[in-house]
Amino acid sequence: MPRYERLQRLAARFPQMDMSAIETCIFMLHLGHGLTGAYDAHMARHGLSMGRFIVLIRLFSMEETEAGRGLTPAELAEGSAVSRATMTGLLDTLEKDGLISRQDHPEDRRMYTVHLTPKARELLEGMLPDYYRRVAGLMAPLSEAERTTLRELLAKVASGIPALRDP
Repeated sequence: MPRYERLQRLAARFPQMDMSAIETCIFMLHLGHGLTGAYDAHMARHGLSMGRFIVLIRLFSMEETEAGRGLTPAELAEGSAVSRATMTGLLDTLEKDGLISRQDHPEDRRMYTVHLTPKARELLEGMLPDYYRRVAGLMAPLSEAERTTLRELLAKVASGIPALRDP
């Protein structure tokens, strides 16, 4: 049975069902899955996961604006939208691979800051031009106005996440 007919049957059974909302949500879920797969494939070519890349790019961006500062694991976790435990695992593997170093925090001896190693800088300098070219290719079908509209629409959708998540 075609998907539309299945949705119509469900809508007849559940009057609170908004078919357009369901179809749009399914499309976004498929898009998210496709994007995740594409990112995973691209990052794997460089020996990275998306989580590891996010940590490295945050540190790289920090070095561009505030050389030598580094970030604490808590700052990295908050800015990467992951738990502190997840961040600890990411940092452990990045350190094992020689891509980050941990240094004592200059003001609090109980803490440390995370810094890129020269190996990480070399990796990013080598991969970012291709990465940015690929992202541009992903968005090439959209005009600037359409990109702005898409960001605005996605922000509206994001504001509705609590309706799905919260009890």
